[in-house]
Amino acid sequence: MKKVLKFKFVYSIVAFLLLSLFATSCNNDDDNNLPSAAELQSLRDDALSSITQNFQFIAESGVANFTSTKGVSISIDGNCLTLNGNPVTGTVDIEFVEIFDGGTMLATNFTTMGIMPSGDKAMLVSGGEFFINATKNGQQLAITCPISLNIPTSLTDAGGDSEMTLWNGIENDTLGIVWEEQEDATGGNGGVFVEGQGANATYYALLNNFGWTNVDRFYSDPNPKTTILVSALTGYDNQNSAVYLHYDGLGNGLAQLDTYDDDTDLFSEHYGQVPIGLACHIIFITEDNGQWRYAIKSVTITANAIYSFTLSETVVGSEAQLIAAINTLP
Repeated sequence: MKKVLKFKFVYSIVAFLLLSLFATSCNNDDDNNLPSAAELQSLRDDALSSITQNFQFIAESGVANFTSTKGVSISIDGNCLTLNGNPVTGTVDIEFVEIFDGGTMLATNFTTMGIMPSGDKAMLVSGGEFFINATKNGQQLAITCPISLNIPTSLTDAGGDSEMTLWNGIENDTLGIVWEEQEDATGGNGGVFVEGQGANATYYALLNNFGWTNVDRFYSDPNPKTTILVSALTGYDNQNSAVYLHYDGLGNGLAQLDTYDDDTDLFSEHYGQVPIGLACHIIFITEDNGQWRYAIKSVTITANAIYSFTLSETVVGSEAQLIAAINTLP
């Protein structure tokens, strides 16, 4: 009898150890299947690279004019370019990026989050996000006179918006970029003017530096504001995933829940700037074996709400499929 009991005891210990080992192995497999921050960033880098345009011109030829893929007219005076304080001659390389739609903003992680006077961040409505840079033989150039852009308002809000101003892009670890309004010593509209009317209207913008610039204004809604929280999938945080807010009717803007609480596993819009009663779509994204995994949830914002995503709500698709899914939202 003692031998039987001893055998059962030993068998139980062995079974327990085997189950523990199996469970640990499964957990490790799950952990290994989670995407890394670098893998998600690689998707974003690919999305940005795919829309980067390149031009060349001879600096001493004077003013060079280019037309972008979307129809933006760009004018740069080669006589204003310098390298280490000296005038530039010869071939100059121009790099240009333009972003107008929420889908591309999401794929590149260049959302429209502007810095308020309080230091908090809030949703901007964009007339276009732009990156422009000039180099010669790989060396960074400087510019001493404005670069001009003529931006068709039909790309975002036909007819133009006189409240638009210029915003400079500041790199941000989580948001990719945040926007800070340019100071305008002349008392003008931050270097942006609406020219023409109706379908032919353009934003005429004067840029004083290379880098990221946005034609923007703060989104305005009279309703009371709230903070919302979002629960994503287990194992996903603001390093290997992200949560965005698409405001219905505003495809030329995209907000992001920019903080993540490791204790509660919740993403947060922690500034309390989301309008109660807002019809919107909450979007969860991550990487999955070189593809995008994403989920889109339609909600009407209520005070202090917590929204959640499950794995069954997600789909896997290409960059083009993700962008199309966002841009077809109302």
